Amino acid sequence: MEEYKTPTERVELPSKGLVYPQENPLSSGYVEMKYMTAKEEDIILNTNYIKNGTAIDKLLKSLIVTPIIYDDLIVGDKNAIMVAARILGYGPEYSFEYDGEEHNIDLSLLDGKPLDENLFIPGNNEFDFTLPHSKTPITFKFLNGKDENNINRELEGLKKINKDNSPDLSTRLKHMITSVDGDREIKTIREFVDKRLLARDSQSLRSHIKKIQPDVDLTFFPTGATNRINIPIGIKFFWPDL
Repeated sequence: MEEYKTPTERVELPSKGLVYPQENPLSSGYVEMKYMTAKEEDIILNTNYIKNGTAIDKLLKSLIVTPIIYDDLIVGDKNAIMVAARILGYGPEYSFEYDGEEHNIDLSLLDGKPLDENLFIPGNNEFDFTLPHSKTPITFKFLNGKDENNINRELEGLKKINKDNSPDLSTRLKHMITSVDGDREIKTIREFVDKRLLARDSQSLRSHIKKIQPDVDLTFFPTGATNRINIPIGIKFFWPDL
């Protein structure tokens, strides 16, 4: 009996692979993914994975065929893979409820954010920015899965010390910023964020990162709304009948 091979599709990454070192398979700008099977549905419905928030990551790891280190993926590229996994598993039509109304969107029509390749040095995930108010030059990077895990561990540790303390924003900035005025010392970066980073400079930095970061536009425009709204992403995204 001939061995059956699960069909696969090539998925383009919003970053085009520009932020990954040349020796990293992700630098090709795409990953190969297989179609979902009953095995992956078991992952989605695993109650332990759902409780600890790892169901989607475990699903994507199971679907990616290209030999990559999953935690190397920056957030925007992971979002693109997640949308592709949903389309390959259940098709592009996605229905969900928002503000008491049912909405239907075609996931295959979601736009990738425009990518200004002139801002990128291939193989280098680091970018220059001068804070507009303090005029301090800094460099920053796009967070990947490893960074996100480190941030979550740090926040969990801080909550054990003070359960009322929730420094999510400042902690993320400490991991995003890679140098301050040429100084790459971790101690310098952390002290800068805690003591010298103006709120309006923080906002400008975050707006700049959001503007240039490769990603998929996971928003929609409800009828009668004045602003775009985030598309709800959760277990039901992958299990429409849940």
